[in-house]
Amino acid sequence: MKNKSLIIILIIAVVGIALYAGSQLLSGKNTENTAANSTEMTSTEINNTEGSSSDTTESTAIKVGMSGSYKPYTYLDESGTLTGFDVEVWQEIAKRTGREVEFVTSDFSGLFGMLDVGQIDTIANQITITDERLEKYDFSVPYVYYGAQLMTRADDDSVYDLETLKGKKVGVSLGSNYETMVKAFDTANEITVVTYDSGSGAYQDLSLGRIDAVLNDKLALLSVVNESGLNLKLAGEPIESLTNAFPFVKSEANGAFLIEVNQAIEAMYADGTMKSLSLKYFNVDITER
Repeated sequence: MKNKSLIIILIIAVVGIALYAGSQLLSGKNTENTAANSTEMTSTEINNTEGSSSDTTESTAIKVGMSGSYKPYTYLDESGTLTGFDVEVWQEIAKRTGREVEFVTSDFSGLFGMLDVGQIDTIANQITITDERLEKYDFSVPYVYYGAQLMTRADDDSVYDLETLKGKKVGVSLGSNYETMVKAFDTANEITVVTYDSGSGAYQDLSLGRIDAVLNDKLALLSVVNESGLNLKLAGEPIESLTNAFPFVKSEANGAFLIEVNQAIEAMYADGTMKSLSLKYFNVDITER
């Protein structure tokens, strides 16, 4: 009887040991599979990371903001293609820096906001360098030197400078240096400043007598006088000389690219490209230093 009990105990022990060994073997295989899967996943993640990295200097497109309605600097031609002096300048800069360029059009009043939040990298819309803007942005070397000009109706000789604007209404682009220029002069608030998102609205209002003058870039206004069919004229001499360049939000990355932009602009001056583009659109050299 004792022998029979002993045999039963031995059988139970052997079965228990076998079950334990089997569970350990299975656990080891699962651990091995998990480790292999983990290793495989890590390798895949590394490969994906490597595939998504890029050399921003060579492959990142530069987003250039502009109004697309500021002839002859940026406008749509008869086929609906964006063109103009600023467009061609940036196409040339992109080519010389090995970058693609993407033009993003918007009302002028929204361009600086887009620049501040990173929707565009710079603005090409005849942006004048001012002390206020220099506090916030880094500018390229200048590429346009010209003047601010008044435009009136062709039959109105009463306005020809800022002094004669007193008691009258002048149209300017919202957020432009022309708006700042008038307000800096008009410390007694004797001039009514009417702001516009686009120049075309101001030109129409001027021709209809809703405002008395428009202040803007001389060559842009000359284009309006010659091509719009509106009864308008340039009034007086240029109000103020302007120096225009491309603004960038201050950052280390933008600073590095700005060096490339400046080198491209200087090269365009050296080989005559800048002058050639100016003569193509204006018949005068607005890039002359």
